[in-house]
Order: sequence, then C-alpha cells, then structure tokens
Amino acid sequence: MGSRILGTGSHTPDRTLTNADLEKLVDTSDEWIVQRTGIRTRHILPDDALPSTMGVDAGARAIAASGLQPEDVDLLLVATTFPDMICPGSAAFIAAGLGLRDTPFFDLKAGCTGFVYGLAVADALVRSGLYKHVLLIGIEALSRVTDWTDRQTCVVFGDGAGAALIGPGEENEGVLGASLYGDADKALLLHIPAGGTRVAASAETVAARQHFVKMEGSGVFRSAAPMMEKATLSALSTAGIDLHDVDWIIPHQANVRIIDALIRRLNVPPERVITNLDRVANTSAASIPLAMDEALRDGRIQPGHVLVLTGFGAGVTYGAVVVRI
Repeated sequence: MGSRILGTGSHTPDRTLTNADLEKLVDTSDEWIVQRTGIRTRHILPDDALPSTMGVDAGARAIAASGLQPEDVDLLLVATTFPDMICPGSAAFIAAGLGLRDTPFFDLKAGCTGFVYGLAVADALVRSGLYKHVLLIGIEALSRVTDWTDRQTCVVFGDGAGAALIGPGEENEGVLGASLYGDADKALLLHIPAGGTRVAASAETVAARQHFVKMEGSGVFRSAAPMMEKATLSALSTAGIDLHDVDWIIPHQANVRIIDALIRRLNVPPERVITNLDRVANTSAASIPLAMDEALRDGRIQPGHVLVLTGFGAGVTYGAVVVRI
C-alpha cells in the first residue's frame, strides 16, 4: 500500500502589504526588493487574528476537497516554525477549530522544509497502517516575528497556510520517493536568539530586539540551491523516476534568485517550475502547499502529473518528495 494526496487547501489573509508600503517603513524601494527577491506583495495576518485560524481554514478546505469529513481524520500533523504558543504549539488550536475529537495531533518543526518533512512522515504513517487519513498543514504567521525596522528581512516574509489530506493509495501513485537531510553546522543561518530556554525572555532581550527572526542572507543563498538540487536528485533516484519525466517542480518560495539558481543546476525549463513568490513572499512551511494548491485549483497540475516538492529551511533542514497526483 502507498499513500496519496486526497485533497488540498490553502489560506492567505486578505490584508496585503506591497513594496510601496514597505518604502514608508524602511529605507528600501520596489526596484531593490524585486531585483533581490522577486517579491512584489505579501499577505499579512491582522493584529487581532489568531494565527491558527489560517490553518483551520486551509485544513477545512483540504478535507472538503477530499470528499471526506473531519471525523475521518485520524491524525493532525502541523508543520510550523512559529506556533501560536511555545506550549502547547499550534496543532491543539487547529484541532479544536476543525472540531476534531480524540484525534491525535502534534507540531513538527523543520523550518521552511516542514511541509516536505511532514509529507514524508505522513506517507510513512499511512503506509505502516497506523493511520488511514493524515491531515498535514503547513502554517506560518511570520509577520509576528519579523523586525519591521530591518530592511534585510522585513521585505522577505509573508503569512499563510496550506494543507493536504493524505490517505491510502496504490504503489504507483501518491508519494513515490522522499529524501530528507540536515546540516546542523548551519543552525544559526536563520534563528530567533531569545525566547527559548537557551536565552530566556527578559527586558534586556526585548530591548535588544532578540525576539525577531535573524537571517544570514549570504549563507542562505550559497547553501539553498545546492541543497535542493541534492535532495531532488536523491528523491528521484529513490522513486526510480528520471528528471525529464517530472511535470512540475515546486520549490520553497524563498527568493527568486535561489529558484533561478536551482533551475540552472537542474537544467530544467523555467516553465516546469511553479512559483507564486511574487504575490505571497516567503511563507516558510506554508510556501510549498500554498503553491501546490493554487496550481491544482487553476488546472496547471492535472491527475497523473509527477511533482517534486523540495525545500530548505532553518536548522538547516532540506529535502524533497516526489508525488504523482
């Protein structure tokens, strides 16, 4: 028995923040942002909205698309780097919002690679027979941990959620292969210095703005494309599929220059790479399911198509999953 994606869903907040809006906050320009990131606008969660509500909406849409009911979900798996609360996380609140009763749930923290890691975990759990239907949600409210005075990071991030319901399938459909990696030597390329147990929150850490995301942009740029290339080729080898037989590659939507570098390294036509970075920015663990759901709904992805989902993120984690829809 294999596993396959039964339905997908996504959510982006109604509020948008354009590059022109950011010009009023920091020393930047639309030209500078587009040239370096490819981003033109991003969605921002309203201050009075709970982050988990994005996951509830995306999850409900995925369940509806599958033709199943909430009570059919055996496990809720939430990929997120920045949960509603450090304890208990986000999964508990999303489970409550979806009306799940006695359904197990947990958060998975693997940075921007979270959805890829989560899909590999969900596939293994369904294949094992332990669970029949796993609802996987990637969700991030990055605006809540963004330093809006730092022009290097505040132009990059956005908020959103994407979901997929994974269930039983045949061996030649659904998840065909996966490849997961980590490089702990690069753990501080992207991190929040304070607020955990290593550096507890204090008046001093708040004053030093240590509760916002810090990113070493050059280190991320140098590492990202080689990592995704390695993971992609490894996952394809595991699946026994040639790169030329892949219909679509959906990379983590981090930066247009990183995506362009990956395209060159893999030597694939840009037309076979799905991106929505310009409209939603970097939504971390939500970026891949957001792009996948959009392409499924607009008809670009058709039944039988083979996809490669590949990402890299804080940790540093990276990986890829090969999926036949």
